[in-house]
Amino acid sequence: MPQAKQILEVGEHEVTITHPDRVIFADVAGGITKLDLIRYYLDVADGALRGVAGRPMILKRFVKGIDTEAFFQKRVPANRPPWIDVVELKYRSGTTAEEAVVRDAAGLAWVVNLGCIDLNPHPVLADDLEHPDELRIDLDPMPGVSWEAIVDTAFVAREVLEDHGLTAFPKTSGSRGFHVYARIAPSWSYPQVRTAAQAVAREVENRAPDLATSRWWKEERHGVFVDFNQNAKDRTVASAYSVRPTPDARVSAPLAWDEVEQVRPDQLTLRTVRERFVSDGDPWEAMDGTAGSLAGLLDLAKRLGPAEKPPKGDGRRRVTKPLIEVARAKTKDEALAGLARWKGKHPDVVGYLEPADVLVDGMRGRSSVWYRVRINLEHVPDAKRPEQEALEADYNPWTRPATAEDR
Repeated sequence: MPQAKQILEVGEHEVTITHPDRVIFADVAGGITKLDLIRYYLDVADGALRGVAGRPMILKRFVKGIDTEAFFQKRVPANRPPWIDVVELKYRSGTTAEEAVVRDAAGLAWVVNLGCIDLNPHPVLADDLEHPDELRIDLDPMPGVSWEAIVDTAFVAREVLEDHGLTAFPKTSGSRGFHVYARIAPSWSYPQVRTAAQAVAREVENRAPDLATSRWWKEERHGVFVDFNQNAKDRTVASAYSVRPTPDARVSAPLAWDEVEQVRPDQLTLRTVRERFVSDGDPWEAMDGTAGSLAGLLDLAKRLGPAEKPPKGDGRRRVTKPLIEVARAKTKDEALAGLARWKGKHPDVVGYLEPADVLVDGMRGRSSVWYRVRINLEHVPDAKRPEQEALEADYNPWTRPATAEDR
């Protein structure tokens, strides 16, 4: 009979684990249960806490498993244990939310029990919510970009950061991308940190124009997008040692720079990363003593001149590419099914499309991600370009009334 719950003694606290034998990763040999996932986080707690301890955290909850979209819960549950701290964040929208602040291994176990698979902290500490202490560079490859190109871009990003006085720390994203972090003194505002990150992106593009891009609009990108906007207020990124909701239980794994060229993302899973941590320790152990100044990057931003402006309001602007929209869907599978139907209707067009011409975007809704599919027709001859048609899927994420779980 399945266990209803199990009590874990974690440090000075007891943590109740509900449904501990529920299988989270069924495709991994032997399966990985909820309790297995929690024990992983406890085994790597020293490393995982380096990324989340003392930080407000959005709870990304997979309450129906990894095959169903997560929902994002900003407000901490009212029935939390007394040893889970909270802090009130003010969002750009004008709303506020009391978010969980994990400080120890028991806190890790508690949030994972809620259905969190990966951990998504803000880049600020709870005692200073307006001044980030991390600069986060997210390398987001366009379709068809090789892992080697992503790694080469990571080394250029490292060079730019170190040329401007910061110490760079690499990790896999646990998906297709790559992250480069740098600790900074909490002396600059969110807009200043984002400006510094954008300067990194622009300089990486200047130094490696065939590899990287800093272009805002997705249809104008090539190679690896150096995503500076993850430093905007309200944004979170899966932290170090986070298990990602992939069938193989892949991990966003911290690395040493001398191993970046040797490892591959599919080698870094819950089981292998736990073994690495136990045998070799944390490659990011020295991170806490490396906080640097943004002065160099902010000076670089001035020298580079005005940057491309982000969209405002509904984001309307003069479109420079021949785009059509194919689908808006609640889930990625539904969006891709719409794309498949569209391709079936236009087989004479499909052969002209390059991988980067199919734009699949995860869009943040009220409390979850929805998906948009667009097609860039620039490689299709004019005479063969289809007109905009009725969407193959037409989901509206804004019509559902907000619930208590919404942010």
